Formats: sequence, structure tokens, C-alpha cells
Amino acid sequence: MATYKVTVATGTTEYSGTIDSVYATLIGEHGESKTTALDNLGRDFRRGTVGEYDVCSSVPLGEILFVELEKRQYIGDNWFCCYVKVNCPDGTCKTFPCYRWFVGNMTIRLREGSAKKIQDDTLHDFLFYREKELQEQQWQTWRPAIPKCIDVISENDIPEDYRFNNEKRSDFKKSLNNAFQVLLIKNLLSNIEKPWHDLEDFRRSLCKPSPVAAYVMEHWKEDSFFGYQFLNGCNPRMIKSCYSLPKNFPVTKDMVQATLGSETTLDKEMRAGNIYLVDYCILEGIPANVINGKWQYVTAPLCLLYDHPMKGLIPLAIQIQQKPGQDNPIFLPSDPELDWLLAKMWVRHAEFQVYEVLSHLLHTHLVSEVFCIATLRQLPAVHPVYKLLVPHMHDTLEINTNARLNLISENGIFKEVVSTGGDGLLPLLQRECKKMNFKSLLPTFDFKERDVNRLKNYFYRDDSLKLWNAIKSFVSGIVDLYYSSDKNVMADKELQNWIHDVVNEGFTDLHSFGLPTDIKDKAELVTILAGVIFTSSAQHAAINSGQYDWCSWVPNTPCTMRSPPPPKKGLATMELIMNTLPDIHQSCTEVAITWVLSREQPIAVFLGHYPEYFTEETARAHIEKFQEALGEIEKSIEARNTNLKLKYEYLLPRRIENSVAI
Repeated sequence: MATYKVTVATGTTEYSGTIDSVYATLIGEHGESKTTALDNLGRDFRRGTVGEYDVCSSVPLGEILFVELEKRQYIGDNWFCCYVKVNCPDGTCKTFPCYRWFVGNMTIRLREGSAKKIQDDTLHDFLFYREKELQEQQWQTWRPAIPKCIDVISENDIPEDYRFNNEKRSDFKKSLNNAFQVLLIKNLLSNIEKPWHDLEDFRRSLCKPSPVAAYVMEHWKEDSFFGYQFLNGCNPRMIKSCYSLPKNFPVTKDMVQATLGSETTLDKEMRAGNIYLVDYCILEGIPANVINGKWQYVTAPLCLLYDHPMKGLIPLAIQIQQKPGQDNPIFLPSDPELDWLLAKMWVRHAEFQVYEVLSHLLHTHLVSEVFCIATLRQLPAVHPVYKLLVPHMHDTLEINTNARLNLISENGIFKEVVSTGGDGLLPLLQRECKKMNFKSLLPTFDFKERDVNRLKNYFYRDDSLKLWNAIKSFVSGIVDLYYSSDKNVMADKELQNWIHDVVNEGFTDLHSFGLPTDIKDKAELVTILAGVIFTSSAQHAAINSGQYDWCSWVPNTPCTMRSPPPPKKGLATMELIMNTLPDIHQSCTEVAITWVLSREQPIAVFLGHYPEYFTEETARAHIEKFQEALGEIEKSIEARNTNLKLKYEYLLPRRIENSVAI
């Protein structure tokens, strides 16, 4: 008789425990143990419990190949198992990661935690269960010519292992329902379609500003602050160097000379690389929303900026529409105050559209979902790439499904308050997808392509590069552990099936996306995996976390515009501005939804924190090294922020969630 000490850990989140019966069977190379009820005459599987049990076998089992766990219904409540550890009679101990829900009557076979590629497995049972455990999820075309998504009708159709835990689900629903009350603006909602009287009235919709939002509220009219937002605001990826003016933006040197000062000229600063452009041409011709029977307005502005040696990045000129002409003047800082203020508002309105629909929804949420689905479909839990990626896919399927149902649906919040909601949303997504490239998601390529390495105080760039280097180094170490050569990468048919699914299913309609259908070497694999992790963690944090900070003071980043732009200078009045900016209901909705979607989650897993998917000491050593690198980045960011009036904190590692989870 051989006795094995079996330790079983139940999850710590709400409702992880169960009073149903749980049984364990050890399957070894020389046979199987008795199927043993795990019962120590108590409530063994309460939330957070770690229980130890004796499992006996009539003969020594040799190497333990599987632990089979079975839950049998008593009252039918679910159970979340974190892991099983088996202490063998010979003194060895093995960990069998689970991190899955048992729903109803259910049996799961767990493998020991060492990561294995398919070519590393020779036993028939191992190969059989590799294939058996792949998720039978299907792709769905939610809308044509954009990335595909998971084929579900509602959140309830998502596999339980990839849904919000109960606390998060409850908190998320509560936050959506209670946002207006929490933010002290519920009493304003009855003012359907009523405009504000003046700019100061907008303070009534921002009763609980964050520290950054309070700063925005006081400084949003300043030109230097307007320029700063292109670097470190919620959408810091639009600005690019400008060495020659676009033909459709006929700014003359005389127009901007007063802003540049007497010491220099526009041509001189262009040659020196100090002139920058933000061009919203992608919005040209996008149909505007109709809200409560009233047309909203969408423009495609161009904004020229100068990196001033003392003032920082400041705007030089703004053209609100793409096509130049007498009815589309170029606005300048020297124009009447309200003319210039309204022109900047049109730029910030365009910023909201590109930010939320493209930089946020498409470039992080939808891109991450494709890799998530392909991982579930093609990689078993024992695969090293699955173990590496799965923490970065936590909750992505549910948050995206929720967005499709409630945020960007035909009757969702975008349709209700955003100028590119309704008929404009899909054409905008499709237009970006025609030119979108995977390389553009990688910070080193992005900054080089936009030629922005000379810009001063570009904290988003500086922090992104530090994180990218740390992530890529970590990924490279993990890849080196499991792939000894480029040939080894090519021979991994599960890995090749994964990238094939990503390209030929998920991104099949994105013809310029640029990912290969076969991964040919280790370097290519490292770049792809690091890109997926950076996008779902650091990039999403940089984009998502600042929504409330930068958009809750609505005049700074309006979600819609209710009147057309002025066809000439001298027409801007406070009455026109108030009739152009979002009305009371639209403003309150913008404040509430940006608060809901950017607040820190009550239960979050932050970058560098990995459950025990990897059990090998060599892999855990790489994780610890990664955590140390993130700690150094944290220190450097905090040191830099010490001397800043407005701290840039979105890429502090302790604030970066592992995944697109909100």
C-alpha cells in the first residue's frame, strides 16, 4: 500500500467554495489510485481553503501523470480549484495547476505543471488530452472588415473560466447603475437636450474630480496644456514630426511668426525637427450621429504644433476641415479668444472619436480578443505559450462582449451620446483596419515611424520603452527555456496552428496587418508574444486609465458637437460654443461612463503577477527577474514624478493590469 499526501487549494474570490462532493484519483505510469472522497469531516472546500488528504494505492504508481478531480452535485454550486500538490512516498512533490471552475457534475484531468511543447510529449495519453482540452470556441464576424470576436450572444455564453468572478461582476453592474448617483449628478439627468448656460456650468457635472481632472478643469484653455495632452493625455499616439506641410494645410510663415517669436522661422524650425502635426484625416467623410432626431457634427481637423524651447509643445495653427477654402479658415493663437478656443475644442472633439473608437476599442480590446480566442482554440494548458499568455487574457472576453452589447451596439451608449456613434462607428473602424499594421502596436516601431524621439517631456514614450524592454527581455527568457532553436519553433505544430488561427481567422479581413502565417524563428516569436503582452497590459493601461482624468471636464474633450464649425473667423460667441458642446444629458453620460471604465477595479491582477501556471524553478526565476525589472521602472517613474506638477502615473507597473479586463 502506497499513501500519497494530496493538497487541494480552493480559490479566494467570492463563491469559489462548494459543499458538493469532490473526489480525486491519481494516475501514474504503473496504475491508478483508489478514487478517494476528499473529506476531512468538515467544510473542506470553503473559499480560500487549502486542505490535505491521504490518497492510497495498492501499488506504487511511479511517476504521477495526471490528477483526476471530480465534483459531484449535492446542491449544484460551482467550485474554483487553484491547484493540487501531490507529495509522493519517495519524498518528491509535484504541482498540478488548475485555475478552473467545476460546474455541475464535472471531471477534469490535470497535468503536472511543467510546460511542454507537443514534440516533448510521447505518451499517447498526453497527446490525447492535449487535443481534448482545447476549447471548442467559434469565431464570429460581429461586423465586416474588422477583427473577428468570440461567437456568443451574451456574457452567459462565455466559458465560466473566462468570465468575471462574482465580486467583479457584481461591482461592475453596480457601478454602471449607480455611477450618476456616486458622482452626485443624478439630479441633472432629467435635463434632456438642454444646453448649459456657460462654461462654468460644466462644473455641476464634475462634482468629484480626480486630481488630474481638477488640474484639467483649471488649465484646459492654456495652449501649452493643449499641446501637453498630445504627449501624455489619454491618446498619446497621434502626434508625428512634420518636415513639410500637407498640401491641404496652407499655413504660411507669416501666420505663425508671432507665435514662433522673432528669433526663428517656420522653415528653420521644420528643418530642425521641432514642428509636429496631428492630422485627423481618418474622420473625413465619416457620417455623423443623429441623437434624438438632431444631427451631430464630425470634422477632420489638422493641428500644427511647435516644440518651444521654454513653453513646451504649443499649437501654431488649426484647420477644422480637411479641404482648404474660404469657408474653412486656418485659426491661429492671435485670433479672437473665443475663435481660437472653439477651434481647439474641435480638435479635442476629434481626439475623443479617434481615442475611444480606434486607440482604445480597436488597438487594445479587439486586437487582444483575437489572440485570446486563438489561444483557447489552439494551445492546451500545458503549452509554454499558453502559460505565458493566459494571465494577459483574463476577463477580456467578457468585457468585450459587454461592450458589444451595451456600449457600441445599435442602441448602446455611443449611439446615445457620441458623434461617431450610430452609422459612423463601423466605417471608422473599417477605415483604420485597412491600414492597420501589427508593427504599429510595438512602441519601438511606433515612435520611430512617427519620428518623435526628440520631443521633450514625452513621458508616455519614455515609460513605454522601459516597459517594452522589460517585457521583451522576460519573453525572450521564457522562449529560450522551451525552444532551443529556430527549428524547434517551426516544428511546434500547435504554435503554428495558433498563429494560423490568429491570421487566417481573427484578422482575416485586415489585409495589411502584417503578421506571418508561420512563425519561422525565435526572434519572430519573441516579438509577437511581447507585442501581445504589451498591448493587453501597458498599452491598454496608458489608453484606458486616463479616460475620466481627461474627458470628465467635458469642454476639454467633448464626446459630440451639436452645431457645425464656423465658416469664418469672428463668429464664435459664448452662445455658439454652448450650443455646440454636449448638452447636459450628454455631458453627464460622458462623465459617468468614463468614470466606470477607467476606475481601478476592486479585484485586479497587475503586471508581473503570475499564478502558478509555470511551476519550474527556471521559469519562476525569469518571473522574479521580470518583477525586479518592473520594480526598478516603478522607482524611476516615481523619481521623475517627484518634480512634476502633473504626475504621469498611467504606466506605473503597480497600476497596470495584466490584461484588457475593463
